[in-house]
Amino acid sequence: MPEWETVIGLEIHVALLTKSKLFCGCSTEYGALPNTQTCPVCLGHPGGLPVLNEQAVEYSIKAGLALNCKINFNSKFDRKQYFYPDMAKNYQISQDDQPLCSQGHVDLEVEGKKKRIRIARAHLEEDAGKLTHEGDLVGAPSSLVDFNRCGVPLLEIVTEPDISSPAEARLFLNKLWNIIRYTGVSDCKMEEGSMRCDANISLRPQGSSELGTKTELKNLNSFRAVERGLAYEAQRQAQILAAGERVLQETRLWDVEAGVTRGMRTKEGAHDYRYFPEPNLPPLKLDASWIERVRQTMPELPDAREERFICELGLSSYDAGVLVAAREVANYFEEVLQHSAEAKAAANWVMGELLGRLRKDNLEIADCPVSPRHLAKLLALQEKGRISSKMAKGVFEEMFNTGKDPEDIVKEKGLAQITDVDALEAVVEKVLSAHPQSVEDYKGGKDRAFGFLVGQVMKETRGRANPQLVTKLLRERL
Repeated sequence: MPEWETVIGLEIHVALLTKSKLFCGCSTEYGALPNTQTCPVCLGHPGGLPVLNEQAVEYSIKAGLALNCKINFNSKFDRKQYFYPDMAKNYQISQDDQPLCSQGHVDLEVEGKKKRIRIARAHLEEDAGKLTHEGDLVGAPSSLVDFNRCGVPLLEIVTEPDISSPAEARLFLNKLWNIIRYTGVSDCKMEEGSMRCDANISLRPQGSSELGTKTELKNLNSFRAVERGLAYEAQRQAQILAAGERVLQETRLWDVEAGVTRGMRTKEGAHDYRYFPEPNLPPLKLDASWIERVRQTMPELPDAREERFICELGLSSYDAGVLVAAREVANYFEEVLQHSAEAKAAANWVMGELLGRLRKDNLEIADCPVSPRHLAKLLALQEKGRISSKMAKGVFEEMFNTGKDPEDIVKEKGLAQITDVDALEAVVEKVLSAHPQSVEDYKGGKDRAFGFLVGQVMKETRGRANPQLVTKLLRERL
């Protein structure tokens, strides 16, 4: 769409990994029976008064620091008035004009150039419950409500409209997901709803500085859904504008199966929510020492880790980027190195054989049956010439299937390479005697004959001969 510029801003809701809810002591554990993790506070009963969860504040500070935000010493909670069928008190405790975190940023690599996506704010709020639409239950279309999730602490991260394409939105969301997971404040499991994304998108003529009318796509629960939903919506808006019509400001839903967005309701402005300060919670006041204590617990974040892998370990930018793209993979790789493995070889095995097999079996690296210590042992066996690279792959498969030590597998299966010179010289003599024509062909300048002879030696030794030694002995003998 060369005549239009796409403008996108994201609102990401991250469920914090506290054991109890934001304003009460109910459990936040995922998967409990419906409505078994509730109390008068999260059910909105009269007289149920909220008490702020200190751990949720600390996790929010930690996330804010990771996103380069300013942590505000003074913030407050507000009531957001809205009809919530899955929130019994019919308002949400959120933060309006005084958020906990603001003025942050995330840097992306877009087409070889650095691009900064500004974060307007990151504020604490409580989650709503969950509606399940069951169809015809009582003679009419019906829904069931589960209040277990109601009151779970959320950090809502709001970007400025700095994103220029659906692909860029996916790239940003992926990086944000990784940063938050590195901090440990959320597991960001989109399939469980612990990370959800709303996306605002508008179009404007190329070169214009005035924003167009935006639509909002609600509750996009995968990176692919974000990209596909925004791509469809950009095309839909372009067709409307090309026809001389006006885009309506509305909230739309992404229909995954049909691959289209559908109108849900007209979009509310902030004034429609009738915000006012939450009367049952005092203003939140932080001191510098608390923020500094949280700062001291910050882990090494993805960008810093990637730079270290490049500068200290000598990895390529591509390899380092793949390894740090998930915290657990980077941790596994570094643990392999702690057992004296060489960085490049370890990187190749982790990115190739290991991740490939995990994808094939649909496993997370936390469930990998091959320990970092065992993988390092396998690499050592290959490096010392005790097994060939082909053998190593076979041993790895056995390790993955059984969890056994690679040295035990090599012994049990008799896979150790033959490196005894006298033994190999005897095999070389036998092969040369059995194939005189190939010897003559090699002497006549036919290089392919040499490869044939190497293959015959390997066949005689059932692939256990050291290839480099076989090559050396054959050339000397010929």
